[in-house]
Amino acid sequence: MANERTYPLLPCGELDEAISFYESLGFRKTYRQLRPNPYAVVALEDIQIHLFGMERFDPAQSYGSVIVVVPDPDSLYRDFAAGLRKRYGKLPVAGIPRILRPRKKYGTVSGFSVVDPGGNWLRVSRLGDSEEKDSPEKMEGLAQIINVAARLGDAHGDEALALKTLESGLARFTDAGAMELVRAYLYRAELAVRLKDQELAQSSLTAAKSLKLMDAESAAVADEFAHVTELVNQK
Repeated sequence: MANERTYPLLPCGELDEAISFYESLGFRKTYRQLRPNPYAVVALEDIQIHLFGMERFDPAQSYGSVIVVVPDPDSLYRDFAAGLRKRYGKLPVAGIPRILRPRKKYGTVSGFSVVDPGGNWLRVSRLGDSEEKDSPEKMEGLAQIINVAARLGDAHGDEALALKTLESGLARFTDAGAMELVRAYLYRAELAVRLKDQELAQSSLTAAKSLKLMDAESAAVADEFAHVTELVNQK
């Protein structure tokens, strides 16, 4: 057989709020009904998200999740981030809804995540990527700790445990290389922003900036520095 399609339905408490959120990402509403139940479809190129409204639904208790595979997740992230900045006046990285930036070398495939107003996760990854290329077994020391912390904070949404794990690694691997320390401090700053600890966020960013890197290393983390600096400084 060929040309089959499967469209899982994602729950949300306020359907119009969810539609508006997806429109800010660049989706367009292609279908909307009120009866017999609230239901809508939003689409971006070949990506279709089907939504349904549920009374008294708690987004924090949602288990909804969608895998979105695209050729260029970095470009899609930039488009999504620009739309969310326009909608909210800043990049939402904590609570519901939120967006988590691409993370490429912590044992996960290249991609990023979006949590919509219904608490549903859109897990965007690059077409053809495999976790085997950057598997955790190939990492050690602080790099492995960052990998574990990123999985806890980004994949599972447990920022508090991710921060605890990262703090433990920083205390244990004090002799780690400058590049690993920079990435650890930058991620600690990002986690602190999500946990609304502005003092820790600022001190972590300052610690990352204080470390000396080679020119090639500085170029490799330039985007991370820019992203975290935006988060720490946004109101």
